[in-house]
Amino acid sequence: MDKKYYLAIDIGASSGRHILGYVENGKMFLEEIYRFKNGATKVAEKLVWDYKSLFGSIVEGLKKCKELGKIPYSIGIDTWGVDYALLDSDDNLIGEIYSYRDDRTQKVIDEVHTIVSEDEMYQRTGIQKQVFNTVYQLYCDKKSGKLSKATSFLMMPDYLHFMLTGVKKNEYTNASTTGLLNAKTRNWDYELIEKLGLKKEIFSQLSMPGDIVGELKSEIAEQVGFTAKVCLPATHDTASAVMAVPSADMPLYISSGTWSLFGIETPNEVTTDEARLSGFTNEGGYGKSVRFLKNIMGLWMIQCIKKEYNDKYSFVDFVDLAKEVKDFNSIVDVNDLSFFAPESMIDAVKNYCAKTNQKVPETVGEIVLCVYASLAKCYAQAVVQIEKISGVKFSEINIVGGGCQNVLLNELTASATGRKVIAGPVEATATGNLIAQMLSANEFNTLSDGKELIKKSFEIKVINA
Repeated sequence: MDKKYYLAIDIGASSGRHILGYVENGKMFLEEIYRFKNGATKVAEKLVWDYKSLFGSIVEGLKKCKELGKIPYSIGIDTWGVDYALLDSDDNLIGEIYSYRDDRTQKVIDEVHTIVSEDEMYQRTGIQKQVFNTVYQLYCDKKSGKLSKATSFLMMPDYLHFMLTGVKKNEYTNASTTGLLNAKTRNWDYELIEKLGLKKEIFSQLSMPGDIVGELKSEIAEQVGFTAKVCLPATHDTASAVMAVPSADMPLYISSGTWSLFGIETPNEVTTDEARLSGFTNEGGYGKSVRFLKNIMGLWMIQCIKKEYNDKYSFVDFVDLAKEVKDFNSIVDVNDLSFFAPESMIDAVKNYCAKTNQKVPETVGEIVLCVYASLAKCYAQAVVQIEKISGVKFSEINIVGGGCQNVLLNELTASATGRKVIAGPVEATATGNLIAQMLSANEFNTLSDGKELIKKSFEIKVINA
């Protein structure tokens, strides 16, 4: 019997991949068939996404499927959260698609909170205050006049799905990152939207992971040489990654990549003052669950340091150099804004250590060890907070995503938290994307079945505390 292929297009802030998945003899198999670069670009002093290049890469990857003779039954795209496209009445894009690292929102945050206080906004939405939140971005668009021309609002993966199919859908997990969903109803908070003077008619009914968007448009099908269904995964990359956490019930997880997303998946939102002041957020998960988590800066810092050294060192080199370091204990607050988008991450780390009267790292090994140890300490603090807020004790931490390959960081995390670390799968986001598509196609019946499949299919490592 011919294999039934599913295609996950997993797009991060720095790169994207097309990964084919199929089930055979009770195991899931993955095949990366295409990889492309992504990144925010500066246009007239604005940081924006090159959506045309991004979509061109999506189409090239689809052509690769045809070239290999592996036509997917369905296709699903996941990306990061908070960024979006505004369309006019002719479905044309209005202006640019801003990157969340653009600094335009900093001027409006105080104004937004004179209308709706931080406390009220958190109680309504459960979303942690972050400078890049969609709600602040849209308020900028209101002030600039851009919003007045809009008739449709689509998150980044929604817009890419629209470009493939001509069908517009707002998917729940990514919409949950906007700060405009009501945490209790899990739907748009139209009262909040109206209070802020945003246009409520542009926010359409929410769709769920597993819903079918449509078929490839005829012109796309002609370009790539086949047609296929487009199926919604959990379009927020962390929501997809959490679907691939192999432990059942309510596991403690870190989705480790550019960001470290640290949290639990629960049936109930947590919008207490304690949760807000501890920096936790309530985002959407599969089956309308809540991902109660904390955004921690993550391996973005290491990626920047690697780039500053002109990629002279690999990530493996960084680990080896850090392991050679003796008697260096300086720690930085990885969530400090000085690490968000500095001109030089190396200087930012050194300056922070100097400012806090700690030993300043000088060697490559000291610099990267400082970041790894600081991440581990931040995870340890988050464990204490989440156990206090949830009332649940956790004996282990599941680390999924590319960062789970970092043996040193896993060891430092186990040591700092006093918890057993379960590392894997590596390709968590793509795997979770595929699980949603396979559930939609009735390859298996429940998400628990999918998690059992993951356990049988991928290497999972255990690091004891």
